[in-house]
This record gives sequence, C-alpha cells and structure tokens, in this order.
Amino acid sequence: MSASPEEASALTGIGLTSIREAISSGDLKAKKRGRRTIVPPDDLRVWLKTLPDAHKSIEVSPA
Repeated sequence: MSASPEEASALTGIGLTSIREAISSGDLKAKKRGRRTIVPPDDLRVWLKTLPDAHKSIEVSPA
C-alpha cells in the first residue's frame, strides 16, 4: 500500500521536511493522483537503502 509523505515520515521516523526534500530532489520517487502525493512502498524501501549507515554518520565524542 502506498503512503502519503506524512505517513512515510511516521513509518520511518524521518522528518516530514526531509521526506518532502527527497521527493523534490528526485531522490525519493513519488506519484501524483490529483492533489495527493503518493510514495510507493518499494520506492520508499529503495530510498531508505541509499541512506548512510548510522555507524558511519554518527560521530561519538570521547568521554
């Protein structure tokens, strides 16, 4: 089942602004049906796989 950007944000825990920016840039594929923007689940999965791994992007400061 497809998700709206708001639903995609809630499902992934990624902010709505980040979801919308990814759609606008073409990084996250979405479809339009009238005024609704729809994110197909396969495209959401593909986009999530392109995000960097957490251990590579999180800097830990020494204590």
